[in-house]
Amino acid sequence: MVPWFERPIIYDVRLRPQQISSATGTRDLQTVNITLRVLSRPKPTALPQVYRTLGLNYENRVLPSIITETLKSVIAQYNASQLLTMREAVSAEVRRRLTTRASYFNIDVDDVSIKELTFGKDYTQAVESKQVAQQEAERAKFWVERAEQEKKSAIIRAQGEAESAKLIGKAIANNPSFITLRKIEAARHIGQVISRSNNRVFLNTDSLLLNLSELEVGKAR
Repeated sequence: MVPWFERPIIYDVRLRPQQISSATGTRDLQTVNITLRVLSRPKPTALPQVYRTLGLNYENRVLPSIITETLKSVIAQYNASQLLTMREAVSAEVRRRLTTRASYFNIDVDDVSIKELTFGKDYTQAVESKQVAQQEAERAKFWVERAEQEKKSAIIRAQGEAESAKLIGKAIANNPSFITLRKIEAARHIGQVISRSNNRVFLNTDSLLLNLSELEVGKAR
């Protein structure tokens, strides 16, 4: 370097963050507001060319325009719902294209990440309405399934009671003493319940549904 005729131009070749926000359209014509964070630096081996073509303020001259251009071209390939479910894939595609685009200006792109992703008011309201409708549909499905189960339970219970009544009818027809046995079992249950009471209670045989003097044990047919 020749003094007075030449002077040093100092570039910071460390990674520096650049944050760009842009509003663009999706493939299904929804408006999305996206904020992208980019880590970049000039190529150390190409600093003279960077200075001649872009100057010291190379970041503000190049990056905002190529980032916005890359975002619009990538986002236009996805539907709004895909931007939520495929966020990492979208970020990787933006990085791939942006790296290629920035290399023409001797700028290295080290990392690209989507910091913020918001949709227009109409789309947000449509998503919320869809979620509410899905919840209502799931709730209605639950009540329908519950009603079906209750219906099946009632049918099974009715069938069991009918079968029980049928068996009891056969038992009475085959052995009249069956009713007498049931009376004795009922009287025993009543007596057990009353015996656990703290109060002293006196009941006659009629209150116990059992009058031993009137019981007749029939013979089985």
